[in-house]
Amino acid sequence: VQLQASGGGLVQAGGSLRLSCAASGMHFSIAAMDWYRQAPGKERELVATIASGGSADYADFVKGRFTISRDNSRRRLYLQMNSLNTEDTAVYYCKTRVCGKDFWGPGTQVTVSS
Repeated sequence: VQLQASGGGLVQAGGSLRLSCAASGMHFSIAAMDWYRQAPGKERELVATIASGGSADYADFVKGRFTISRDNSRRRLYLQMNSLNTEDTAVYYCKTRVCGKDFWGPGTQVTVSS
């Protein structure tokens, strides 16, 4: 299983970014997928999750601002991030679980400036 996140960068507060995660080596269409993030000095935290059928759930701190989605035909996971603020600055990771084992991509840095 390989996951590769991309789309991070530097954005001003109030701006938007769209993260993408390319998956390979797995049956993507049947896998639940997650976005996590880790800010400097903080523990990694769950941002959003999407089931194989497309139902999604979000952490309270991103509800109404972020949208998780997937394209099973392209084996890609997305995170649309709107109304970004400085507290969203973190490394963002995509993650899945296959046969009881967690797999993580290398992460993409998101920096929100004030």
